[in-house]
Amino acid sequence: MDPKPHSQTQPGPNRQSSDEALVDVFGTKEDSEALVVKGLLDSAGIDSVIVSLDAPQEVLPGVGGVVIRVAAGDAEEARRAIEEYRAAAEQAPDEGEADDVSGPAA
Repeated sequence: MDPKPHSQTQPGPNRQSSDEALVDVFGTKEDSEALVVKGLLDSAGIDSVIVSLDAPQEVLPGVGGVVIRVAAGDAEEARRAIEEYRAAAEQAPDEGEADDVSGPAA
């Protein structure tokens, strides 16, 4: 079954032609996670497309997901942006783990 694009974008500044191959830079089983990453790439000026890899659930239950594809010329920059975002997210403290500087509880 052919993957179905969820959304299309205009060619990016690094795209050499409209026929340039797209490459996968991110994959997940969650549509919401793919939308967040697509937004990250959009804000970095990298055009991307979300492609569904869903298989017929009556034939292959639990198989599928989505991938984000970008022009080959943008792939390295896209992967770097995703990795930097992940690294920053891992270093940020959780809201519940913030140090309490108010002193001991009464």
